[in-house]
Amino acid sequence: MTIEVGDIIEGKVNGLTKFGCFIDLEGGESGLVHISEISNRYVQNIEDFVKVGDVVKAKVVEINENGKIALSMKAIEEPPKPLIEEGDEQSPFEILMSKYIKESNEKIQSINQRTSRRRGSNKPKK
Repeated sequence: MTIEVGDIIEGKVNGLTKFGCFIDLEGGESGLVHISEISNRYVQNIEDFVKVGDVVKAKVVEINENGKIALSMKAIEEPPKPLIEEGDEQSPFEILMSKYIKESNEKIQSINQRTSRRRGSNKPKK
């Protein structure tokens, strides 16, 4: 089988490094998925996404003059959902900030309730 740029291939993960993972392809070929091409999400630890022995699909993005094959798993992944819906007036920052403020206020309220109960139990007896 001839592998060309743009092909979607399936292969088995045969090695992990801190910069990517190696995939065994048909015909004895091998390709590399760079850490930046693993997922559309932030990848800090490759093992959170793939393990040795996993069968994965990837897109061939480059074949250099030495025959090295560069692959991308994120190229065939569904794109991430937008933070804002069509016609939404708020920016992504405003949405995240309002969520943060809401969660913070809930935490503060919970802390205040716990501390007021403690204060109430330590009142001096008359």
